[in-house]
Amino acid sequence: MIKIGEYNTLEILRLTSVGLFLGDEEENDILLPNKYVPENYEIGDKLKVFCYLDHDERPVATTLKPKIILNNFALLQAVEVNEIGAFMDWGLEKHLFVPYREQARKMEKGKWYLVYLYMDEETDRLVASSKTNNFISNEELSVEKFEEVDLIVSRHTEMGVEVIVNQRHKGLVYENEIYSDLHLGDRLKGVVKKIRDDHKIDISLQQIGYKNIEPTAQKILKELEDNNGFLGLHDKSDADLIKEMLGMSKKSFKKAIGSLYKQKLIQIKEDGIYLNK
Repeated sequence: MIKIGEYNTLEILRLTSVGLFLGDEEENDILLPNKYVPENYEIGDKLKVFCYLDHDERPVATTLKPKIILNNFALLQAVEVNEIGAFMDWGLEKHLFVPYREQARKMEKGKWYLVYLYMDEETDRLVASSKTNNFISNEELSVEKFEEVDLIVSRHTEMGVEVIVNQRHKGLVYENEIYSDLHLGDRLKGVVKKIRDDHKIDISLQQIGYKNIEPTAQKILKELEDNNGFLGLHDKSDADLIKEMLGMSKKSFKKAIGSLYKQKLIQIKEDGIYLNK
């Protein structure tokens, strides 16, 4: 099956006056126009192409790389706005349509918007929407605490910056944990810091992911998790007590909590260490 709105690896079937016809294993074919035909090829070769609908709504292939693919988000510029909607530059000849009903606010020519690309089931056409919240959900989460995730900046709020997590969920980076300018549409890596009871996701932008923390620090984090975020040990605790509770030397313990403290994962107080909530 040739997938519209996605990359497909297809076999070169035949050359015609208008271009190459490419096919899949189910005997479906699609035209790659002359302007995109590679200089050197042989019948039977495989080509990776992006497939979409041309100006006449006919399936067509291209070797151009779009700025967005099906069921994904991207920051695009509106290049035309008229009475039926807006048209975005997504790197292909035919602009991407955003109907008025799919605009979170009325779009303006020349401005940039975060949009989601989907297949309109009523028209079988690729369209985009800036109502991004309609395409993400935290009802069933596919991420876990301490997991490294891909992020897209979606909105600035009083609490911090909302991000789209792995193209599927909504997360939040708190204002006091942001140390550089973040702009709409920025793509970056982060770590799931906490998953709340209501499935809200707290995100950390620390460069060192939780999974890359040394084993001793991971063990301390696990102990904190199992003890409601508190451990009655600190850097002045007796070495024997540390060994008894954690099975590690005082030197290893101090090095580990120092690393966790620098990453703002814990607080060190007189009565012990606390996991940052």
